[in-house]
Amino acid sequence: MTRHVLVTGAAGGIGAGIRELFEAEGDRVTGVDVRAQGSPREIVADLADAPAAAALVDRAWREHGPVDVVVNAAGIYPATPFLEMTAAQWDRVQDVNVRAPMLITAAFGRACAASGRPGAVVNIASGAALRARPGAAHYCTSKAALEMLTKAAAVELGPLGVRVNAVSPGFVTVDSAANPVTEQYATAVSANPLGRRGLPADVAGAVRWLASEEAAWVTGTVLRVDGGASAGTTALPLHWNGTSEVQRA
Repeated sequence: MTRHVLVTGAAGGIGAGIRELFEAEGDRVTGVDVRAQGSPREIVADLADAPAAAALVDRAWREHGPVDVVVNAAGIYPATPFLEMTAAQWDRVQDVNVRAPMLITAAFGRACAASGRPGAVVNIASGAALRARPGAAHYCTSKAALEMLTKAAAVELGPLGVRVNAVSPGFVTVDSAANPVTEQYATAVSANPLGRRGLPADVAGAVRWLASEEAAWVTGTVLRVDGGASAGTTALPLHWNGTSEVQRA
């Protein structure tokens, strides 16, 4: 069955990978981004604008038919030292990364309830929700909040037939002018048990599964797709280089 999928952050990076996978499987995708995508179904919007974010579902529903799946993939992660953080810098990250998914998910829940249709929401979280790093207090906080938002929305929307889950990627290689990272940073954060950096396709496959009927009894969960990074790191040496008494025995 062909579905109508609304994907934010669809012009690049992980969002583009998600859009491309759903399109490859024959779904109709409405992509949302602050940049034009050159797609026949697109909405150009700044998700820091609350009225614009709140209106996305109704607009996509009206212009392209009932929405079956929402993927909140848009996110920003500027590097701002904590002691230099301004209220405006803090608020913009929260507005895009947390408030917009809340407004979009709530609008989707209302639309599904009014039409008697089930639905699925997948939020794109981050390993930053569990581990802070320099320059990212606003981003890490936003992703921790997004994980709790996922659970809270799942509790309230479940009785309406709307499932809400999240995918938490590890470091994913993307070519993003909006959110650039240095090679030094990428190398430092990408050590994981599977020994490689993630690709947008790795995240897209997890999103597809959570949005599918195969995950019909899954809601309120955070699926960590990170090469095992949340389990531990391979970047550290053995903590003891000698041979213990137990090992000799």
